[in-house]
Amino acid sequence: MNSKVTLLAIIEIFSAISIGVFILALTYQLLKYIGRKRFDIQSGNLATSIFVASVLFSVGFMVSGVIDPLTSLFRLLAAKDNGVLSLALSFIGTGAIYIAMAFIAGLSVCLLSVMLYTWITPLDEFAELKNNNVGVALIVGTITITLALLTKDGVSLLIESFIPYPEQFPK
Repeated sequence: MNSKVTLLAIIEIFSAISIGVFILALTYQLLKYIGRKRFDIQSGNLATSIFVASVLFSVGFMVSGVIDPLTSLFRLLAAKDNGVLSLALSFIGTGAIYIAMAFIAGLSVCLLSVMLYTWITPLDEFAELKNNNVGVALIVGTITITLALLTKDGVSLLIESFIPYPEQFPK
């Protein structure tokens, strides 16, 4: 059994659970704060719940795109002759940066999708969400999820571009 790979697998599982819960809780609290402060939307509204669920899914989906680049990074780090503690710290530090980048990208995609939909329609979507208009919530949520689906691979590729792959052909 390869102890470095086992350690990285355990770190990946625990960090995915802890960071996933943190990111989703942070996103939820951010949406709740903005909804209350800016749009006076109270909780317990079905339309708002649908919208929040779509944003949470979209952000989580975007952050899940970091898994493949992180796996590549783990393999590169494990190939070096570093100690186990050094390897774990390098992985945690770099992984946190990649996950933060994906989180910001996920929030940006969600914000962009809502802004675009609000711009192209004559409705005040947030007033409709406040009035519990489920149809508007479903459409805005679908737009948010669709844009997350379409942009995940690009964000993943962007994050992967930061991985220090060894050069195959020396200059």
